[in-house]
Amino acid sequence: MKLSQYLQGDKSIWGIVVLLSIFSFLPVYSASSNLVYVIGSGSVFGHLLKHVAIVCVGWIIMYSVHLVPFRYFSGLAKIGIPIVVVLLTVTAFQGKTIDGANASRWLNIPILGMSFQTSTLATVVLLAYVADYFATNKEMNKGFIASLLPLWGPVFIVVALILPANLSTAVLLLFMVAVIAFLGGYPIKYLLGMLTTALLGLVLFVLLAKAYPDAFPNRVDTWISRVESFSGKGNNNTDYQIERAKAAVAVGGIVGIGAGKSMMKNLLPQSSSDFIYAIIAEEYGMVGALLLLFLFLLLLFRILINANKSESFFGQLLILAMGIPIVTQAFINMGVAVALLPVTGQPLPLISSGGTSLWMTFLAVGIILSVSANRKVGDDEQMLNPLAELSDEA
Repeated sequence: MKLSQYLQGDKSIWGIVVLLSIFSFLPVYSASSNLVYVIGSGSVFGHLLKHVAIVCVGWIIMYSVHLVPFRYFSGLAKIGIPIVVVLLTVTAFQGKTIDGANASRWLNIPILGMSFQTSTLATVVLLAYVADYFATNKEMNKGFIASLLPLWGPVFIVVALILPANLSTAVLLLFMVAVIAFLGGYPIKYLLGMLTTALLGLVLFVLLAKAYPDAFPNRVDTWISRVESFSGKGNNNTDYQIERAKAAVAVGGIVGIGAGKSMMKNLLPQSSSDFIYAIIAEEYGMVGALLLLFLFLLLLFRILINANKSESFFGQLLILAMGIPIVTQAFINMGVAVALLPVTGQPLPLISSGGTSLWMTFLAVGIILSVSANRKVGDDEQMLNPLAELSDEA
């Protein structure tokens, strides 16, 4: 039997995702020398084996999830919201730093001997919940008061719990919620009102953090320094990162200096995660960097195509809620590496090393493939609403 017989959904998305994840072995192996010779963590080959194992587990997650009919993600999202709120709360009080990162974003799981970045799971669950809300209330009057608790309550709770440790993830998540709300037909005046409220909440948080610096040490100062550095007013470690990233891109030229030959990987912090695109540009040149950009654009194109083909409104919103954040995060990571955006700390999806972020990306892709494999409303779903057929005949 052919392997394709076991792979449901859009074959192009399968190909792009597997190709990107296999390609990630090369830059991760190369950039891991930074962790070995600079930080003194493990061996280069050991980091590669760890990354390969994480990717293989990610493939299993993606394959398993894509077999689940996408309508089930409606109920799973509702169940998942209180779970991620609890996890984010525990992380806020017991989280720890990983590899020198100055934000407590990871929850330690002693039984498994691993750490888990709860914000990545919360992002997937919340966006699925928002997609389900608008699909469920498609024919209802989307009044502001009616949506305040069931929609914006979970959104602001999750975003507020992520914000202190990870501003970029919180902002990206809120932006994606706004996009799904717009596509779901939510009145623009109400949407602008909620975004204004969120902005005022951010300003209030910054003022409180400045007034009580011991409560949130270094976080607001880090945000401000990154913005100042991007605007040319800074003089700190962020400048160092950006300058080394730009140097890596410049050294790469048109065709690059060759796989594994990066000179900046030992000077550039987070070269295997946040700034891995700069290492790719150095080793594979503009040709490799543009090819990677093209693959993410092609992924976005296939996501939009499959969303348009879905005959279920929930399926349409769900595939966009899972797919657009992946591509947006990729563009942000690339923009940071070439100094078009301020440093955000966002990894490059399917490429950067890491456990939780990779697994959640594969989970999201699995959901996308589930939608593309079940574009039509299934027979079981029709059975759940037997009155729909009668009302159509009437």
